[in-house]
Amino acid sequence: MRRLSLLSFGLVVLAVTTTGLLALAQSSSEKLPVDVELVIAADGSGSISDAELAVQREGYAAAITDPQILNVIRSGIHGRIAVAYLEWGGADSQEIIADWQLIENVDQAEAFARVIRQTPRKAFGWNSISNAIAAATAMIESNDYDGFRKVIDVSGDSGQYGGMPLPIARQRALNAGITINGLTLNYRGGGLSGPGGMPLTLHYERDIIGGPGAFVKSVEVPEAFHDAILEKLLLEIAATPHDNPNIQHAQAKPLLD
Repeated sequence: MRRLSLLSFGLVVLAVTTTGLLALAQSSSEKLPVDVELVIAADGSGSISDAELAVQREGYAAAITDPQILNVIRSGIHGRIAVAYLEWGGADSQEIIADWQLIENVDQAEAFARVIRQTPRKAFGWNSISNAIAAATAMIESNDYDGFRKVIDVSGDSGQYGGMPLPIARQRALNAGITINGLTLNYRGGGLSGPGGMPLTLHYERDIIGGPGAFVKSVEVPEAFHDAILEKLLLEIAATPHDNPNIQHAQAKPLLD
């Protein structure tokens, strides 16, 4: 009888475990496959003026609706991407401006762009890049999409300040299979510096970006922002990280010499 009881107990455990695994697999399979899950994590901290914020938002809104971007999206394996727009400031201010939007046609792209343009400014405080990465990672892990690639696109005009340790946030994202790319906004005489007076782009290259094909671009004047964003999104949406030569070019050379 004891052997029978143990056998019965084992069968119950096996059944429960199998049910749990099946539920997990079913939950994963319910996510919609997309070519890219992209979180645009834009600097909305106190060092960004309202005019600069408007330039940033317009740059992203115009880029996401550009025919080149839409053509690249259509040429993907699934012909669709999922994108969200996050503005970040201090450690307690990571604000979702435009929540996850599936984009596979012009109407969806324009709807996403309208939200970016029309939503009031929300972020406050100073430059917690680490908490921005952590928030973007959580957004990717909890959404309804299953991307062939997962990307966080971080832009900023100064270095890390406050929040969780940057190496921890960065490593968590990399462990989740997420690539972190960067865009440095060097508007003020070469831009605000990173830690210890380090050039901002070097700070991004050394401490922030990571993952297959990760790269940093630099913008020296606000007027160049639109072109930088367009080129960056084209790389992020179209790139096959392991074999796209444009990724290596983007790593080695900033947009503006």
